[in-house]
Amino acid sequence: MRHGSIPGVHGRVRPLTLLGDPVLHAPCREVTEFGPELARLVEDLFATMYAAQGVGLAANQIGEPLRVFVYDCPDDEDVRHLGHVVNPRLVEADGVVVRGPEGCLSLPGLEAGTERHDHAVVEGFTVTGEPVTVHGTGFFARCLQHECDHLEGRIYADRLTGWRHRRLMRRAGRASWNRQQD
Repeated sequence: MRHGSIPGVHGRVRPLTLLGDPVLHAPCREVTEFGPELARLVEDLFATMYAAQGVGLAANQIGEPLRVFVYDCPDDEDVRHLGHVVNPRLVEADGVVVRGPEGCLSLPGLEAGTERHDHAVVEGFTVTGEPVTVHGTGFFARCLQHECDHLEGRIYADRLTGWRHRRLMRRAGRASWNRQQD
């Protein structure tokens, strides 16, 4: 039986920022106030992530340039990891480097083989300002690295080179969500 509230149930679904939006390509600001506005942002992040069927979401992906992300992500053993991190720092990314399929809610419907370490540790704070350390392996380690990249103004496409990068950018250019409106 689950105890406590379900994340995102009190949040509102916000529009996602998409590839090309400047907020995705600039480092986010540190959170300095831990109060009701931050709690609402975390709820909105969960609500938006669930509505978009994602496993992680950074604040700049809903247009808020703050260092916050949420996750509800399995690892390779199918263990569910659920939480959020405020002002995260990726303090370890080590182990084997694995190229695996990676997608992003800001590039809907696209994915590319992206190299990530299979172990990651993130330190930061909870929405109430308590210190938190999150350890991830496998797919969950990929998620932690991906969300930390967002807060530095990077997307997974920035990690691609050569033909992988060119192919993803061509596909993004043809995507229905990337069409210019007249």
